Amino acid sequence: MLNLEQIPRVKTLSKEAFLRDYFRPQKPVVIENFIEDWPAYHKWNLDYIKQVVGDKEVPLYDDRPVKHDEGFNEPHAKMKMADYIELLKAKPTKYRIFLWNVLKEVPELQKDFTFPDFGIRLMKGLPMLFFGGKNAHTFMHYDIDLANIFHFHFEGKKQCILFSQSETKHLYKIPHSLITREDIDFNNPNLEKWPALKNAKGHVAELNHGNVLYIPEGYWHHMKYITPGFSMSLRAVARKPKNFAKALYNIFIMRHFDNSMRKWKGQKWIDYKNEQAILRTSKRVTT
Repeated sequence: MLNLEQIPRVKTLSKEAFLRDYFRPQKPVVIENFIEDWPAYHKWNLDYIKQVVGDKEVPLYDDRPVKHDEGFNEPHAKMKMADYIELLKAKPTKYRIFLWNVLKEVPELQKDFTFPDFGIRLMKGLPMLFFGGKNAHTFMHYDIDLANIFHFHFEGKKQCILFSQSETKHLYKIPHSLITREDIDFNNPNLEKWPALKNAKGHVAELNHGNVLYIPEGYWHHMKYITPGFSMSLRAVARKPKNFAKALYNIFIMRHFDNSMRKWKGQKWIDYKNEQAILRTSKRVTT
């Protein structure tokens, strides 16, 4: 079992308390009652989304291993939203939607929520929706811009596992990438195969309808849908100079270098990175 502590939960949270107790010390928190005044709190469910955007074609992703010939964030399939929602309801599926821009794809949904005042400036052009079916999950990853994230959950239940960047040395990070080894099951890891995980200290929470999870900047996160549902994320830029510099490096250098190496070396590059994840993690743990 992983060494995970429950993320603190509060009913409500003032701006001052958020900045003092969670943002400045960079600690995660779940706010249980924060968006009851949003129309989205009462309206947003799978049926409503199907009604509003059922005819739109949406990109779908699953948990297949990364391949050298797949572009950055290239979808694995496409489907009309109405058909996808029917699939979510009918049976477990690994297909997920992520980084679906509300403003770009469905501007009318913006009427259903407001940008909250947490005391930090949110990027108002990037409200993103995420959907998943029962047991669908993401790889353990951190966001390319190391943003502060506010994750608003609608319908169903979702489990979130978090690790700070300080725990990276234990997580079998893939070099020149934003993910860990894809064959690690973070819900039931084989600690004999992945012994460094015994040293990792993380956080866990279950999100229900209306809950808001604050994910501090650069935190690793693994999301698993316990039941079909969806969430929306709002984000703010990384404030720590080290994280902001790392975000710039990821966006303008690392991503393009990795794509170039995939084209040049093909699958050998992917295999090399997977091997290096084990070698580098083992070296860090033993030194």
